[in-house]
Amino acid sequence: MQTYLRPGRFIDSDHPLVVEFAERWRGPARDPRSQAVALYLAVREHIRYNPYAFSLDSQTLKASHALAAAESYCVPKAILLAACARHCAIPARIGLADVRNHLSTPRLIEILRSEVFAMHGYTELHLDGRWVKATPAFHEALCRVFKVEPLDFDGVNDSVFHPYNAAGERYMEYLEDHGQFADLPEQLFFDHLRRCYPHLFEVGVLAGGGDMQREAEVHRLSR
Repeated sequence: MQTYLRPGRFIDSDHPLVVEFAERWRGPARDPRSQAVALYLAVREHIRYNPYAFSLDSQTLKASHALAAAESYCVPKAILLAACARHCAIPARIGLADVRNHLSTPRLIEILRSEVFAMHGYTELHLDGRWVKATPAFHEALCRVFKVEPLDFDGVNDSVFHPYNAAGERYMEYLEDHGQFADLPEQLFFDHLRRCYPHLFEVGVLAGGGDMQREAEVHRLSR
């Protein structure tokens, strides 16, 4: 279990920003489950979800980078939750899965050329002798827009995406789970994304002038 408590390259639980955030939001309770729930809510709400923040720069996948930017997408947010948990002596790891978002925005589908979100990130926390899934991706305000309940986490039950929204429309569909890892498997991560979205890896698309960067800037300005 020590593997899931040590700092990693991406799960940089010893970074000062991570330490400060974890200490601020872990709550007054000393039991691991209460702290895990408090940290989950802090990551979910205080780091805004922004799918356009994706970059080929691996440094942007670090937990500390998500804190510095105050916004990110599912993978760095899951990594951040894992890092905070490790700082609080809660074993944690990162999981990766492909999901189909049936309510994705037309603009994002146009950019990805797919409604499949490959390499969606989630966290697994070891609590009371078992691994429990936690998905801190979508903050409450975003969930209201898509008419879905924000995902809660109680430290006992898996917190995974809802299959339907409040109107009964198909929402999230899990397609393939790639497993759980002590730290983000960088080569596996980018190799799979390259197979799913080869156009995003073309020269210039994600190197400062592509659609994802422009959309990220629009997203920030419209907050």
